Order: sequence, then structure tokens, then C-alpha cells
Amino acid sequence: MKQVRFFTLFLLMLVPFTMAQAEFDEGIEYKRLSNPVPTEDPGRIEVVELFWYGCPHCYRAEPYVKRWLKTKSKNVYFKRIPAVFNSKWAFHAKAFYTAEALGVMDKFHPAMFDAIQVQHRKMATPEELRKLFASLGVSEADFNKAFNSFMVDSRVRRATDLTRRYGISGVPSLVVDGKYVTDGPMANGHAGMFKVVDYLIGLESGKK
Repeated sequence: MKQVRFFTLFLLMLVPFTMAQAEFDEGIEYKRLSNPVPTEDPGRIEVVELFWYGCPHCYRAEPYVKRWLKTKSKNVYFKRIPAVFNSKWAFHAKAFYTAEALGVMDKFHPAMFDAIQVQHRKMATPEELRKLFASLGVSEADFNKAFNSFMVDSRVRRATDLTRRYGISGVPSLVVDGKYVTDGPMANGHAGMFKVVDYLIGLESGKK
């Protein structure tokens, strides 16, 4: 009789575990890439956010990104990639990589979002960017050197290629370990995206 009770208890304990494993489904809350994209650090799980500064949904997703970054596992590597679908997006990607090259990304990223989404500035010319970078303490000479550098142009081309290879149709989108993609419509909102991401990290954690 004790064995029966123990077996019943064991089955009941499995129920929430099974439900958690089946919480999200491929093809509904996320999709699997037919051709996985190699990650930068094979020893850790990579999470990529593809975004555009001109996207209000990306702007509203920022608080969710910040909260998630505070709780992510140490075996997770996070990076942002500016999506590139046309010349306007490529220009903003160039601004992003210019900030990265100049070491002012922490200040630039929120300032660029604020300029476009709050102040309603287009930020579509080098002169507009020079003024923004100047407000961050970057000289005109340093901005021009980085903005027109081969390294920045190469990174924009790389971002363009990755946008295509990840197969996204909009932003913000999140890519887990170069294998899975989720976004707001699939995951039912910004909060849902990061729940799906944590689920996918769980799936991949046992493989590292």
C-alpha cells in the first residue's frame, strides 16, 4: 500500500514538471531556424536582441530588457544587434556601431532612443548624430573618424547579413543560441518574449 502511495505521489510531482516543459510550443511561441547561426561563445548560451531605434515597440521593450538582464543566468551571453532592412535602418546601425567603437554605448543607447521616440528627432543625418555624440562628450574629430571607419562599415554589413540569416520579419526579436527566434506577436507581448527566452535557455542549458 505504501508503494502505491509513493508511486501516486511521484506521478503528481511529475505533473507540474511536464506542464512546465510543454509551456511553449515550437511554431507558436517561437520558431526554430532551419539553418542555425554560429554564436560568438560556444561555451555560453547567446541571446540576441534585434531592434531599431525608430521602432516604438523596441523603445517600450527596453524596461523589460533591463529587468531580464538583472536576473539572467551567468551562462547566458546577451548582445544587441541593430536590424537592417533598408538604408534608414543601416544609418542607425552605423550610429550604433560608432558608439560601440567610441566606448560610449551605455550613454548613447538610451540617448538615441530618447532623441527619436521622445523628442521626435529623425536622427537621419551625420550632423544630427554629431550633435548627439557631442552631448555625450565625443569630439567632432573622434566622431568623424569612427563613423567613417572601415570597422564600423564592416559591422553594419555583418548586422545586415545576420538580419537576413535570422529570418526575422520585424523588431524587437530575440534569438536564442542561434537556433530559436521569438517576438512580441508570437509570445503575446514583451513580457512573454522573455518568458519564452528563459524557457529556451532551459532547453539549451543541458547541452552546454
